[in-house]
Amino acid sequence: MATLQGISFYWFILWAVAEKVATLNQRNYDRAFPEITYVRGASGQLVPVLRGTRLRVQTVVVAAKKWVFSPNQIAAEYDLSEVQVNDVLAFNAVHSQEIDASIAAERIIEAANV
Repeated sequence: MATLQGISFYWFILWAVAEKVATLNQRNYDRAFPEITYVRGASGQLVPVLRGTRLRVQTVVVAAKKWVFSPNQIAAEYDLSEVQVNDVLAFNAVHSQEIDASIAAERIIEAANV
């Protein structure tokens, strides 16, 4: 990658670390939910995920609301603890507008591609 960029390996590493630090500084953390973090999704938008798993919050919310899975079923399906599932659902309760908008946008995209 450094060669493709036309820079030395040293400068490539320095640039990558600087980019990562800048990204970390831009995240929209909610300090009340330290187990939830944000990553850049395929669209370039920040997406809330369960820390350490990259499992999107909206995936758990869809499993709970649309598929009517219990926290225990969700935990089993995604190899999580019930505590993790409940943390995600609590985050959703506070950030439901953000999550619902993301789910709605994804439905529109899916409908357009069918």
